[in-house]
Amino acid sequence: MDEIKTLNDWINEAGEGKVVFFGGAGVSTESGIPDFRSQDGLYNQQYKYPPEMIISHSFFIQNPKEFYRFYFDRMIPDDSIKPNPAHLKLAELEKIGKLNGVVTQNIDGLHQAAGSEKVYELHGSILRNFCMTCHEPYDLEQLKDARDEDGVPKCSKCGGMLKPDVVLYEEPLDSSVMHQAIAAITQADLMIIAGTSLIVYPAAGLVDYFKGKHIAIINRDPTKQDRKADLCISQNVGEVFSQLNFK
Repeated sequence: MDEIKTLNDWINEAGEGKVVFFGGAGVSTESGIPDFRSQDGLYNQQYKYPPEMIISHSFFIQNPKEFYRFYFDRMIPDDSIKPNPAHLKLAELEKIGKLNGVVTQNIDGLHQAAGSEKVYELHGSILRNFCMTCHEPYDLEQLKDARDEDGVPKCSKCGGMLKPDVVLYEEPLDSSVMHQAIAAITQADLMIIAGTSLIVYPAAGLVDYFKGKHIAIINRDPTKQDRKADLCISQNVGEVFSQLNFK
């Protein structure tokens, strides 16, 4: 309880736009979305091919039918998935002017669903899709409706294959999003890191850009960068945020 009170005090003491949030899969697991590396995560589920292989750029190009079978089966949440207290409290924190941005490794769009507007999606979003030939944009429902007899979405205008606007293995992060995330981090006095093991680079390296007063890490398990933190809270992210009260 004292740790959460300390975090709450740091947030309330922070100036306008001086808090930045950096989150990983653990922010969304409490909404019912599986992570990748835990015992029940995507990487430990039985499938025809290793999930790490399926969600690579080369596999997507060479075997789009199998890619999309996995993608629609395992990576698209159903309509019952809703923002949890962490998403909602972050949106509230932005609304009162404290939060300078949410930097997320997640692709589910739950931060926007909760009301956040300054969201820097390092790995893209399942909600955005595009034709690889003519670049026509498609939302998620349009992507589903565009599937051919093999289950591969095709462009209604040119017939090109559609691709989710998510960063697959072998693909670089969007440099523009990275620059915006770095700007938000360098301007903050308080950085809250939550639901991430901080082992996936280059995203994990964003911590090095923080030069402010306090780093707080909220994660059930220890992370590689706990030594850099002024405060470590070993709890679920949503449970912690549900106890915060902003002034």
